Amino acid sequence: MENTGIIENNKTQMRRGVLEYSILLILAAGDEYASSIIQKMKDVNIIVAEGTIYPLLIRLKKLGLLNYRWEESTQGPPRKYYMITELGRGQLAGLDAAWDELSQGIESIRNASRA
Repeated sequence: MENTGIIENNKTQMRRGVLEYSILLILAAGDEYASSIIQKMKDVNIIVAEGTIYPLLIRLKKLGLLNYRWEESTQGPPRKYYMITELGRGQLAGLDAAWDELSQGIESIRNASRA
């Protein structure tokens, strides 16, 4: 019998584990403001709350992985655009390698369990 509560909790934990990686991937493609980052994640079913993303952006900035600039908006107040730094690109390269290793390992286990 499937326990959807446990499955949803596991999915939430897995998403949290890849938030930093997801943010760096998004910003590697171009500068974005927080609401845009959240929307890009939602578009691929990585649901994240504003209360989660803002502290993470601040932490990544303090670590030197991100920087930001203020830009005027035609639709309201100025927006804070985040951009990945060179240090952030190095971190992203490391996370790419870790993701490849992890996903290949998981795929091997999945294939073996289905054989």
